[in-house]
Amino acid sequence: MAATTLSWALPDDLLAIWHTSRVPILLAVATILTLIRLTQRLRTSNREKLSASPIPGSPQAGPEKKDRSLEIAARWVNADGVVPEKAKPLEDDHLEDITVAEPPLVRPKPGPKKVTGSKVPKAKRTISFDATRDKVQPLVFFSSLGGSTEARAKQLVEDFGAWTDALALESENAPLPLKPILHDLSYIEYDDFFISAPKTDENIKYFYIVLVPTYNIDTALDAFIEHLQETHHDFRIDTAPLSGILGYAVFGFGDKEGWATEEEGFCSQGKDVDKWLARLTGRRRAFPLGIGDVKSDVVERLKEWRLGVQEVLLDVASGKGLGEGVPGSGDALESDEEDTEDEDGEEETQPSKPRKTKPKSDLNDVEDLGRMVQTDASPEEPMEIDFTTYKTKPAKTSQPAPKEMVPKTSPTYSALTKQGYTIVGSHSGVKICRWTKSALRGRGSCYKYSFYGIKSHLCMETTPSLSCSNKCVFCWRHGTNPVGTTWRWQVDPPEEIYKGVTEGHYKKIKMMRGVPGVRAERFAEAMRIRHCALSLVGEPIFYPYINEFTKMLHDDHISSFLVCNAQHPAQLATLKPVTQLYVSIDASNKESLRKVDRPLNRDFWERFCACLDILREKRFEQRTVFRLTLVKGFNLEDEVAGYADLVARGLPCFVEIKGVTFCGTSTSAAAGLTMQNVPFYAEVQTFVTALNDALAERGLEYGIAAEHAHSCCVLLASTRFRRRGADGELKWCTLIDYERFFELLESGEPFKPEDYMGEATPEWALWGNGGFNPEDERVYRKGKNRDRSDAGPAVVEI
Repeated sequence: MAATTLSWALPDDLLAIWHTSRVPILLAVATILTLIRLTQRLRTSNREKLSASPIPGSPQAGPEKKDRSLEIAARWVNADGVVPEKAKPLEDDHLEDITVAEPPLVRPKPGPKKVTGSKVPKAKRTISFDATRDKVQPLVFFSSLGGSTEARAKQLVEDFGAWTDALALESENAPLPLKPILHDLSYIEYDDFFISAPKTDENIKYFYIVLVPTYNIDTALDAFIEHLQETHHDFRIDTAPLSGILGYAVFGFGDKEGWATEEEGFCSQGKDVDKWLARLTGRRRAFPLGIGDVKSDVVERLKEWRLGVQEVLLDVASGKGLGEGVPGSGDALESDEEDTEDEDGEEETQPSKPRKTKPKSDLNDVEDLGRMVQTDASPEEPMEIDFTTYKTKPAKTSQPAPKEMVPKTSPTYSALTKQGYTIVGSHSGVKICRWTKSALRGRGSCYKYSFYGIKSHLCMETTPSLSCSNKCVFCWRHGTNPVGTTWRWQVDPPEEIYKGVTEGHYKKIKMMRGVPGVRAERFAEAMRIRHCALSLVGEPIFYPYINEFTKMLHDDHISSFLVCNAQHPAQLATLKPVTQLYVSIDASNKESLRKVDRPLNRDFWERFCACLDILREKRFEQRTVFRLTLVKGFNLEDEVAGYADLVARGLPCFVEIKGVTFCGTSTSAAAGLTMQNVPFYAEVQTFVTALNDALAERGLEYGIAAEHAHSCCVLLASTRFRRRGADGELKWCTLIDYERFFELLESGEPFKPEDYMGEATPEWALWGNGGFNPEDERVYRKGKNRDRSDAGPAVVEI
């Protein structure tokens, strides 16, 4: 229709010129428009550079005091990308003049971000290997939750060892691989193995063997896969940083009862590990991905796969490489999905699915239209051409429903329930601790009774989130709880959680009725919860409705003691006042924190420092506490000065120093923790004295207030919590007036921690007196009751 109109309005020769010369005309117009656009962009960029002002790196505290919690937390938005709401301004009359270095707050420009540039071509990567000089060191990595994969990994290592021994007897001079070394993915630092090849002896070349199961719940394996993915996409790191290893092979374990086919997710996590290792190593896949069903053919499939890997290891050790057409052994002829990464930057996070071929388009390019015109009709005749195109919008794919954090059919559920936890809903839990059992039998309460007046049999230990973003070496849960950096599970309402945890706690208390030695009066008292320790497992502030949950506690006059791991500053900034707010300070520097807490966040140190700054802002709103867990060989030696600097940054009301408690399990040993890492109480006392002196040298007003030798714990307190008694002497007042706290909270008026400061700390709890309640009876594991003030926590039975 358009061509007919033109033929009516224009002469025939002009229309013919248009048909013969339209391509150069269109290209010329497009070129002119492009030049105009580039000129405008260059002018805009120059104006922005001239008008931009430098951003200060370390702002000094000005004369105007204000709450900076929101400014700090604005850099750490929550999982939904929403900046937390600003909290109530805090009084800061006693803020010491201590400069706090903060990263600059960069405000993003409105509108979509445009990235210009060209794709850097991949360089050809080669690795030198001399069979007469170099040795092949296989490293076997595994991930296991229930223990079955760990058993198969150990058996695989034994089979490899027997195989190399047999070959060594047949031929003494033949080049053979070394015996494999076993590593648990839950207890290693990913950066030591999966950012670059391990650097030891230059004549040792590494070969990776990975055995992974597939779970329908969040485990440490998800964090490992996410680490591989982030490493590949990290602009600071080469896209193939593991190209220095000789090769890799992956075997995945699955269950066809849950996922019948690969399309439905059978061995999907093994496939993901194989895919990302292919990208990180520059496609050095030494043997195809092996998969096996744990309930049918896994033994046969694993044996076949092992024999194939053994042949490859022999070829690699003899200098033949991985074979023709594989990187490291000739031209890279392999064609796989890792060669065709999404150019739009979208990351694949779901299990691998069949790739659909793109249907051929019925539309043609402009050049094709020109050829059609010239072949179908004479250029002298006017042609009718429709230039209208139609683009269909892709159908919207529905987002999958959030899954449960701990399904009842999962290994995590089984492992936690075996450890004595009651799982509430899909992501919460409750458990009575050993101190509750001890207090019911009159054998002593925990350190919270000596420091704050909490009777252990009146305390409920719970958490609304079983997931954590750390994998601490001293964790009592042995890596069985879920891990994650963002909340991606279904959310249970706080009313159901509160009802479930209280019912679960009372049920476990009732189970103590038949235990010998339980005192009737204390059992009756225990049927009324007075305190709640939100420190069971996981990260409580990770729960999206943590403020609503703590309000329910306060409405029932239950005090709240909340512990966080200093990895979620956005949630910490929006947390409403609790009775006492803890932050775990497990190291004094970045490297030590990485080894002790083994955080999942790559910016863990920046998050850690941001939480300390937020805690500083909250110190006149609620009681704040630094909890230091001392682990000999990790964070005890030569770190006093670093801890003192952290106290100067956060200025907490109290500092709890506690020796680590050893669980005595093989998993703790795999994390590098043994009984040798448990400090004696005398060593903790020495550390506390040194820390107190370091704080005094910095002009900070703290003192050693109380101790509880029974649990190897000492309390440093700010001098804000000292007042004169009737005799005119200054006395430590670390106890809490809980009824006064609820009165102040219900009044709606601002208040300070000093407003609900309780009575003076009892004499038996003060520094130098041991801290054991004289009304209770202390019981030792061996021998008679005797003075064991120099003993660590592991020698005491309660």
